[in-house]
Amino acid sequence: MKLRTLMLCAAIVLLTVLPLWLVNVPAAFGGADARAQQAIGDIAPDYTPWFAPILEPASEEIASLLFALQAAIGAGVIGYWLGFSVARERTRRDARRDHRAD
Repeated sequence: MKLRTLMLCAAIVLLTVLPLWLVNVPAAFGGADARAQQAIGDIAPDYTPWFAPILEPASEEIASLLFALQAAIGAGVIGYWLGFSVARERTRRDARRDHRAD
């Protein structure tokens, strides 16, 4: 059992690290914002944005942290809703079963 767990952990680490190690282009993980700005610049060079951001992160690392925080909060909300919905459905099913038993 321990060998299987160790092999699974090693496989997960390899599947996570190998693609990052094999890719030599650091710009490959630049995100869609820069590509969208470049595409807009190519299509309409005189385009001006409608508004400016309210909060401009001090660095790319902080922007990445804020994005990850936003994703984590969203995942938490979805997980809470899913768990709540499943528990509510189980409670309703149990209540119907108890009601039929009486």
